[in-house]
Amino acid sequence: MIPRLRPFLGNEELLAVLRRERGAVKRFEQAFASTFDAKYALAFPYGRSALWALFKALGIQGAEIVMPAYTCVVVAHATVLSGNTPRFVDVSLYDYNMILDQLEQAINHRTRAIIATHLFGYPLDLDRLGQIVRDAEERIGHKIWVIQDCAHSFGARWKGNLVCNNGDAALFSLDISKMITSVVGGIITTNDAQLYERMQDFRGKNFNRPVLFKTIRRLIYLLALYPTFSEHTYYLVNWLERNTKFLDPLTKAYHLDDKIHFPPDYSSRMLELEAAVGLVQLKKYAEVVRRRQENARYYDTHLRGLPGLALPPIVDGATYSHYVVRVDNRESVLSLFRRFGVQLGELIEYSIPAMNSFAPYANQQSFPNAMKCSQSTINLPVYACLTDSQRAKIAEIMREQAVPWLMANLKQ
Repeated sequence: MIPRLRPFLGNEELLAVLRRERGAVKRFEQAFASTFDAKYALAFPYGRSALWALFKALGIQGAEIVMPAYTCVVVAHATVLSGNTPRFVDVSLYDYNMILDQLEQAINHRTRAIIATHLFGYPLDLDRLGQIVRDAEERIGHKIWVIQDCAHSFGARWKGNLVCNNGDAALFSLDISKMITSVVGGIITTNDAQLYERMQDFRGKNFNRPVLFKTIRRLIYLLALYPTFSEHTYYLVNWLERNTKFLDPLTKAYHLDDKIHFPPDYSSRMLELEAAVGLVQLKKYAEVVRRRQENARYYDTHLRGLPGLALPPIVDGATYSHYVVRVDNRESVLSLFRRFGVQLGELIEYSIPAMNSFAPYANQQSFPNAMKCSQSTINLPVYACLTDSQRAKIAEIMREQAVPWLMANLKQ
């Protein structure tokens, strides 16, 4: 079975882990900053831990943090757990980023930060964002921190410039579903020396050294990834994921989307093992982006114009963490592809303000586009190790099986 995601791992990552060289976390931070043209980078156990630490280091508490209604819910988790209130903005059905007219309306005297998410690798209009923030700061009389959420947008560019270097800081997530991975982890980049020092000081005082057991667990998890995502064994993995609770400790337990919480090791520092993997992954970064862009263009060429599919745009500067298609009858399309040996992705299956835990923060507003996306999006595999034959198979199933099925059901 072709899996919906697959980390781009090889023998190099295993060799790097087995060498057990000291100082890998510091070297990873330096290499990450250099790769993305930033002055500073700080590593954390999770992206959500990094965002929480950023709010804490800045002393932002009791404030409103503006963010998309359709994004990974852990962004909202970190916001609430840092003592702040999420303020949601609906997203565009074109590129899935915040509607900037609505962002402008959402900013008020309580706003202290904006999470500018570049969802699925699509760059947000940073010119317009910058003007909105400048006008708002002048109107309300205090600084608004701009945090670029690059968890899906490693290397994304707006007018040729890396989006991660706009604003005050950028947030990256490094789990196995991301464009490059450290197995688990997160990182903050910034060009602000004072902010870097404040975050470094906060991390030093509030994040603990990881215990040996965590290293052992992470090593076992890394070793398990190699057979898990093999096309030959993934049938079993997919069956276990859908029909049993066997894999829940490795998957659902770390999200629990509708429960505002952190994983138990959220304040444990990044492991040397994780950083060693990340260092190897950085060397593959250019190839990862090239392949994802190539795969997205292939799907666009072979699927554009087919009825029943709302395809994503092909955009200059996008890096395609996901190639997202909207369809009616999503569950039926997913089931059809499984019959042909392909698992399509469902990444964000919720509109955050519609979730029980976050409904109190919705201010009785509606977010129709976020709801539509949560009910109709699927993503086609675009990962770097997707083969040409696998890619062709996926496009063929969509053309020859899924689209005729969709059309037949629309006529009934």
